[in-house]
Amino acid sequence: MMRLFCFASLAFAAVSAFAADKALTLEDALAAADAPHPLLGIAQANLDLAMADRQLADSGNDVTLTAEGALRRGKTTINPDELRDDNVGRLVLRKTLLDFGRETGQVEAASQEVNAQRLALMDTRDARRIDIMGRFFDVLLADARFSAENEYMAVYYVNWDHSKERYTLGQLSPSELAERELLYQNQREKRNRSLLAQRATRLKLANSINQPGELPSELAPPQLEQNDTPVPEYDKLLPLALQSNRKLLAFQARLSAVAARTEAIRAGNAPTVDLELSAGDYSRDTLTRDRYSGGLVLNWPIYQGDRVDARLARQVAERTRIEAEMEQFKRTLSENLQQTLFEITCLRNAARSAAKMQVDYRDKMLDRARAEYEMEMRSNLGTSMAETQVAAIRSFEVEYRLALAIARLEALVGKPLSEFAMQPQLTEKK
Repeated sequence: MMRLFCFASLAFAAVSAFAADKALTLEDALAAADAPHPLLGIAQANLDLAMADRQLADSGNDVTLTAEGALRRGKTTINPDELRDDNVGRLVLRKTLLDFGRETGQVEAASQEVNAQRLALMDTRDARRIDIMGRFFDVLLADARFSAENEYMAVYYVNWDHSKERYTLGQLSPSELAERELLYQNQREKRNRSLLAQRATRLKLANSINQPGELPSELAPPQLEQNDTPVPEYDKLLPLALQSNRKLLAFQARLSAVAARTEAIRAGNAPTVDLELSAGDYSRDTLTRDRYSGGLVLNWPIYQGDRVDARLARQVAERTRIEAEMEQFKRTLSENLQQTLFEITCLRNAARSAAKMQVDYRDKMLDRARAEYEMEMRSNLGTSMAETQVAAIRSFEVEYRLALAIARLEALVGKPLSEFAMQPQLTEKK
């Protein structure tokens, strides 16, 4: 029994090697989904670029004030043999008053691109939450598996240790002793792999919550209340997903941007009306020069070659590509939605029942092993304890997979599952 205590101490020490002051909860880990992270940084940068493009488009018709200056000399018709200074200095203010849709279309297109990137940022945040949940559950399962493997190793070690005494007494052959040592060494190797998995899963979780190098030690068991929340059927959920899925909404925003950009390009054939005010000074005065002037300037492009047609053709191709991508995504969304709902149903019904039955069975077998151990009839208590832990791991794994499937479902629909629970018509069975 002393050796069993030593191995239990080793297991505790291995888990405690990742020491920290407070157990990390799932809620604390998920709070890091909004913390700085490379993936969020990329999405935020794309949003910032889109916002800068919108600001640029919105400033297209802003007032411009320029200073113009020229140093020159020339001959006049009055005195063609004499060079005279003809220097000019002016301030010119210009403002486009009418562009017949150019700026409006560009601003609308840029605004739709901002909407698309904002939705992409939200989608990235959803993906981050799912990734963090998965990493969190991986650590919990790695800890549980290590505990079970460590229990098995203690059992095999005690069995091998007792076999050495029996071998000394001539009750076991060399091959039987070697077989027990082999079982112990194999289990020891499995236990060490589980120990490595503990550290590897913690490294991944630390990176996922943007704390590289700060390995979480103890994790608090999560309260997965949403695992029992009613889920709508596929035919009721698909229309909601088509309305609120963030990637689909981003596709629609990009299509709106193409439409607005197309109208802005078509307006390139229309005239513009600019206000121009100027104030200047000249080294040589003439009757045709005004120190102060103001007026309206009409610019009407008569011929621009193939510029407008080429830009319009590009927008047609862009629209075709986005429509094809959106249609393909709708099919993928439908498939993923149906598959996720089927997974949730299977986990809630068959997998849960099987895991619970295994746990109940192992609990009964553990009680029986304890009774036999107390009566010194058998010495399989350690094995029964390990098998009970394995049964519990199966039950935990089912609940963790269910929580991840529900999180994926919420990301697909673009709404939390709690909103469906407040709408009984969505969860009522036909």
